[in-house]
Amino acid sequence: MIGTVARIVLGALFLASGALKLRDPSWPGAARAMGAPRWSVPLIAPVEIVLGAALAAGAVRPWPAWLSLGLLAAFSVALIRVLRRPVAERPACACFGRWSARPVGVGSLMRNAMLAGLAVVALL
Repeated sequence: MIGTVARIVLGALFLASGALKLRDPSWPGAARAMGAPRWSVPLIAPVEIVLGAALAAGAVRPWPAWLSLGLLAAFSVALIRVLRRPVAERPACACFGRWSARPVGVGSLMRNAMLAGLAVVALL
């Protein structure tokens, strides 16, 4: 039961994240400022939407939970690289589009750790 709830919550968060990125015309620039490779920027939001839908629907389990862990790990590596920059040079994290745009901080990394925890619970 708890795994199902975690899977649905994580799925909804990925769906929201992807949808908000697609609605935000400034998001590609924010992604590039975070260090995302140019080729990956147009893929991130659609991948999040598909992954979120698969998680929420419980499709092809356990793969969406594993893939979400991998995606969160990649995002966390990007956050760690940004956190190594001086505070004045840190771009805004627009992980949920313009709605969440604020400078990258330790809280951004903590959020990813909590989401990764949800993914682990979703695997149960």
